[in-house]
Amino acid sequence: MVNFLDLKKINNRFLDEINSRIEKILDKGWYLQGEENEIFSKNFAEFCGTKYALGVANGLDALNLIIKASGFGVGDEIIVPANTYIATILAISQNGCTPVLVEPDINTYNINPDLIEEKITPKTKAIMVVHLYGQAVQMQKIWDLAKKYNLKVFEDSAQAHGAIYNNKRTGNLSDASAFSFYPGKNLGCMGDGGAITTNDEELFKKIKAIANYGSDRKYHHIYKGVNSRLDEIQAAILDIKLKHLDSDNQKRREISKFYRENIKNNKIILPKTYDEKAHVWHVFTVRTKNRDAFQEYLKNNDIQTIIHYPTPPHKQGAYKEWNNLSYPITEEIHNTIISLPISPVMTMDEISKVVEVVNGY
Repeated sequence: MVNFLDLKKINNRFLDEINSRIEKILDKGWYLQGEENEIFSKNFAEFCGTKYALGVANGLDALNLIIKASGFGVGDEIIVPANTYIATILAISQNGCTPVLVEPDINTYNINPDLIEEKITPKTKAIMVVHLYGQAVQMQKIWDLAKKYNLKVFEDSAQAHGAIYNNKRTGNLSDASAFSFYPGKNLGCMGDGGAITTNDEELFKKIKAIANYGSDRKYHHIYKGVNSRLDEIQAAILDIKLKHLDSDNQKRREISKFYRENIKNNKIILPKTYDEKAHVWHVFTVRTKNRDAFQEYLKNNDIQTIIHYPTPPHKQGAYKEWNNLSYPITEEIHNTIISLPISPVMTMDEISKVVEVVNGY
């Protein structure tokens, strides 16, 4: 069986160092907001090219905190891609804001910048881009719109750790960016975790306080805050794996290139990228009309796959008010997309088998 993602094999490469670092944490007896968080936050900010980074409990919290700290709420609109994972939209609605859905580009699967301006109203406060599947959004038109209409720009970088646009990494392409470190991400911890990056000192200080019960110092609460912190053990694990992220991403690029050059089946639509450095291939998504049959065929030939994602947000029960809306490009993507195995620990035999089996469909 070619596993979609072998997390045990991925993490075992660093197990001795992880065990050593955890043992030191246990010896110190300090589990939250300690030295490991300081080290990882500093190194992650440096990696992204930002002034600040803050570890939080998960990616959804990261998105929530950015919106909350920006002061947006009821009556405010935030533009967001219609085909994102639902977490991006949940963060907007959980802050009382109105998500305004925009169709993606069918070639990149990212928000189509040419469709944003028509959705901007006097209530629009921000554009939330999502670097979906690992490919950095082409940001120039979005920056231009933000300047023209005095809007904030936020990134959901949960799937694109280390992707590059215009010589800058994701996390450093906006006013603030949210990351998820869910175990299956390119940079994943061994549990839940997330982070926020920004160059805005005032925003950073506010986010940091809100994430810690609204407190800027112990027992002094200046905001109605929440509890969202990255624990020391996860921070240590992430810091160890961060050193290998660029090389792991490069391995993903090499696998993707092999797939794109060698899969030759007119039933399969391969993914595209406008720049090899812009994509870190969190997932390798292909499209096919008869997805269920294709997935069953792959399963019968020992290839494990996942669908990211079968139902778009506007067709979910959580947003019944949208169920009658039509977003044809989004629906086309969600109805036809399927992800093939890709990870930095795949062997050449496994990669070649995927190609051979897909070509035989």
